[in-house]
Amino acid sequence: MVKNNLLIHELQLGEQLNKCVHSHRRSDFSLMIAMLADDVREHSQFHVPQLKVDDKEYNNELLRKEFQLPDEAPLGLTDIEDIERYNQADLVEGMHFADIHLLNALNPPALAFRDDKTHIPTPVISNTSLYCQHKYKQNNKNSLNHRATFNAKEWLSTVNETIVKAPMVA
Repeated sequence: MVKNNLLIHELQLGEQLNKCVHSHRRSDFSLMIAMLADDVREHSQFHVPQLKVDDKEYNNELLRKEFQLPDEAPLGLTDIEDIERYNQADLVEGMHFADIHLLNALNPPALAFRDDKTHIPTPVISNTSLYCQHKYKQNNKNSLNHRATFNAKEWLSTVNETIVKAPMVA
């Protein structure tokens, strides 16, 4: 019962704070603010009822349908015939910029010609050493981590023969 007589949050004051501000009664406003509970967790903004949110999982396709968006632009070309989408010179020459914009919005072209993470552009490769270029070409043909064959027994016998047959240095 004592809690009902306590001034805990500003909702209990109704419009009194607002009236104090508009009528320039600073002392009353300050007194009412000072009478509120010291614990911030008791203020009214922390007791706002929470809305129940659906536990829907949103993915890219659902969001595109909900906002009526076109299909996303592919990262790279899938077919060589897709290059025709980039041929817009006739539309530019005829000043049909709205048509270009509409075509790109309805059926977006790929963002790049190639969607290959391992591809290194030719200007970058040509700026490297000849050894690096050779390794890159070999990497495209076969694995870069290819180990050379090594016969340890033959190597040890060769070392042993050279030590035994070596002339004694005085």
